[in-house]
Amino acid sequence: MKHFAATASIHAAPERIWAILTDAARYPEWNSTVDQVDGRIAPGERIALRVTLNPGRAFPVTVVAFDPPRRMVWRGGVPLGLFVGERIFELIPRANGVVTFTMREQFTGLLAPLIGRTIPNMQPAFDEFAAALKREAER
Repeated sequence: MKHFAATASIHAAPERIWAILTDAARYPEWNSTVDQVDGRIAPGERIALRVTLNPGRAFPVTVVAFDPPRRMVWRGGVPLGLFVGERIFELIPRANGVVTFTMREQFTGLLAPLIGRTIPNMQPAFDEFAAALKREAER
């Protein structure tokens, strides 16, 4: 199973980080890996993510878990669960006002081994996402 993950220690309140993560319109302002997010990031909502790694293509996902300010899950894929991509965002408060942010994406389903070969290395984009979120939240 192909997966990607990034983590950052952020010196900001979880509520501030959550507000940034759920403000779809502002993603391109602070995150160079995202061109546009269409829709509203809220429980059960469908959004379309446009990323610099794959210009001109929209990735539709549904917000399937939403537990402010701790955890959010976006899920997309093909019908019947043959291929599913799931992006998980987690915020874990630590001592001294530090929050551990983790974002990971995993791909599952019967077609995952086949489609997984066509997925580019998203690790640099994940690392930049975490670093950009840290910069914006600590600004």
